[in-house]
Amino acid sequence: MTEMGQPTTRRAARENALADEGRGERVEARSTASAEAQAQGAGATADNGRKPRASVRGVLSEILLWVVALAGLICIVLVILAFTAHITLIMFRTGSMAPTIPTGSVAIVQQIPASEVHVGDVVTVDRPGELPVTHRVRAVADGSKHGERLLTLRGDANAQDDVAPYPVSTVRIVRFAIPGLAPVIVAFGNPFVLGGITIGVAVLVVWAFWPRGRGSGRGPEEAPGPRRESHESP
Repeated sequence: MTEMGQPTTRRAARENALADEGRGERVEARSTASAEAQAQGAGATADNGRKPRASVRGVLSEILLWVVALAGLICIVLVILAFTAHITLIMFRTGSMAPTIPTGSVAIVQQIPASEVHVGDVVTVDRPGELPVTHRVRAVADGSKHGERLLTLRGDANAQDDVAPYPVSTVRIVRFAIPGLAPVIVAFGNPFVLGGITIGVAVLVVWAFWPRGRGSGRGPEEAPGPRRESHESP
């Protein structure tokens, strides 16, 4: 009886030990799952707290990038047009072409041969030793040279034609004008304005792209927990 009872007792002890170990592992698993859920909830709360600020920074960054890209694109297009299509800008500081082109307007002009000019066109004519004049063509006559034309001009706000016809081989024809843009261009030419804009853009760029530090913390996998110890049952 003694020899038969000893194995039975050892088997029961082993089974009890395995059952206890299984219950401990289930408790540990529940504890770990609870800790992970708490850590995820804390992370979500932190992300929600940072989300509005991050979104504002993202929107401002996108706007700034688009503005800079658009300004650069405009400059590139103007340079290309100036060399390929002979298109430039002129500013109107007087009201001789009002009300069609009022004072302070900026006009887009293109250089063309004088032979292509027609009555009614608004053209800019260069005058030696004087500022260019931009008036409407009233009459066109042949000049003394091949390709030269004699243009009679008058401003829309003037009651009489200009004093004498202009002998020209090329002119700059006005394609279209933008009222009120001349003061803006003049202001951009001021070194103080340029300096202020440069500093402002630099500050915005630094603010928009400056890296924000994130709080350091241990993830769920680093959270301390009960250790597992492997052992063999006797």
